[in-house]
Amino acid sequence: MSKKVADQIVDMLAGNGIKRIYAVTGDSLNELNDAVRRDGRIKWVHVRNEEAGAFAAAAEAELNGLACCAGSSGPGHVHLINGLYDAHRSGVPVIAIASTCATHEFGTDYFQETNTIRLFDDCSHYNQIANTPMQAARMLQAAIQHAIHKKGVAVFGLPGDVASLPAEESVASTQNYLNTPVIRPSDGELSQLAEILNAASKVTIFCGIGAEAAHDDVVELARILKAPIGYSFRGKMGIQYDNPYEVGMTGLLGLPAAYHSMHEADVLLLLGTDFPYAPFIPTDKKIIQIDDKPEKLGRRAKLDMGLCGKIEDTLKALFPLLQVKSDDSFLKAHLHLYDKVKENLLTYVNDNGKKEAIHPEFVASVINELANRDAIFTVDTGMCCVWGARYIDATGQRKLLGSFNHGSMANAMPMAIGAALSNPDRQVIALCGDGGISMLLGDLATIKQYNLPVKLVVFNNRALGMVKLEMEVAGLPDNETDMINPDFALVAQAMGFKGITVTEPDQVKIALTEAFQHDGPVLVNVFTDPEALAMPPKIEFEQMKGYAVTMGKMILGGKMDEVLATVKSNYKHLKEMF
Repeated sequence: MSKKVADQIVDMLAGNGIKRIYAVTGDSLNELNDAVRRDGRIKWVHVRNEEAGAFAAAAEAELNGLACCAGSSGPGHVHLINGLYDAHRSGVPVIAIASTCATHEFGTDYFQETNTIRLFDDCSHYNQIANTPMQAARMLQAAIQHAIHKKGVAVFGLPGDVASLPAEESVASTQNYLNTPVIRPSDGELSQLAEILNAASKVTIFCGIGAEAAHDDVVELARILKAPIGYSFRGKMGIQYDNPYEVGMTGLLGLPAAYHSMHEADVLLLLGTDFPYAPFIPTDKKIIQIDDKPEKLGRRAKLDMGLCGKIEDTLKALFPLLQVKSDDSFLKAHLHLYDKVKENLLTYVNDNGKKEAIHPEFVASVINELANRDAIFTVDTGMCCVWGARYIDATGQRKLLGSFNHGSMANAMPMAIGAALSNPDRQVIALCGDGGISMLLGDLATIKQYNLPVKLVVFNNRALGMVKLEMEVAGLPDNETDMINPDFALVAQAMGFKGITVTEPDQVKIALTEAFQHDGPVLVNVFTDPEALAMPPKIEFEQMKGYAVTMGKMILGGKMDEVLATVKSNYKHLKEMF
């Protein structure tokens, strides 16, 4: 039997290391599905929603490299969109196969017809549809190259009738060239950079995920400059560990030490970061930014220097030009502040809450304590991001995944699916919000179908916690943020795997230990404090005013009990604010 286009596609994907295709099969995807079955090198992972498949592929891509998901005509394409946006904005290489109706039906408003070029244009580096067998091979190769080298999503449109046609040998190469070029500023630029750093008495370094490969070089730079090191959420796992100069995160999820070190420095050095929150970046300091994507330079702050280079290449070339500083008073001051901040973080760990109002900080700290040194964590957008950011420690082996750029809810559970399938020997723990897990609850069945030993910890605060906080600091009483949830542990049991409910603080460690030791999937439904807040390192007067206005409105509206509960749950934050 002659090779079909579908067979050729499978061969090319397998040749580029694809081990799985996350998809819901059907109609225009059936030829590809059958080719996967006959070839045997790739596993078709039957997710319940293509959005979950795209999130799973994004997680696999961040951990292992190139990954693949697929969606069939119309609804399957639309379901992919949210997860693909997340993958693309996170800069991870994902091939999305968008199968379509037959080519002779294009433009006729056919059943489930969508214009894939328009649909995926904003969340992809490459987006084409193959109308002939010759186009199929060349376009898939181009898609793979774009995903790998531009770091993002590439969409390959595959009409169902083209998939079934005889394959044609491509005239182009099907080999991918995985180069590792040295990228650094020019000698003159490095000299100018060194001159500024050598002259400054107070330097702070702030790192993003782009500095992850340069961990040891960043630590050495801090030693030379006697500089504190802050980092973004995505940069935390690659920078925090084995780092005597780190002062934590800043931003909405961060802590005061990093914020103050940035605002009290003479020079702020931004390494491999596209940190988006301009209000947390000083406006009256000398700022230098280095990134291997020069289009990112200066788009968050006014710069004194903007340099193109990989962080590891740039720092290695810079070291011979730097003078070792002897005055470490600035560094010591901010390390001392960071010690105090870490003491404050233990407040809600030591006072761990009460029945059905367990402090989420305590839960996160226990997860951190019990988790393996090479565990993979996924966090839902919202309050789970806060608790993960503040209480999950880096070890140099752990990974932490989330929708950090796109900011989608519902990402933690499907990302755990991709992490578990692509890294079966590692512990995978998902910190799920009750709002997030509710959105894609059906894919608990995917976890059961493949018996993935993921541990889902649901922070069940019966509310959209982050949205509630946003409304309150804006002076708006929260409205329709409360949630009447199902019994998530019973839902897990109905799906066929272990579910545990925790309502008392003294049950937390026992339940999590049991879950982590269990050989199979477990959902732990923890009733956390619905009034727990997450104070950012910078509290604006307008935010305090807004919060006070909200509390006043609630009192006048007869909600005195709720106001008192909020104050009691968060009174310890007052010492951080004054």
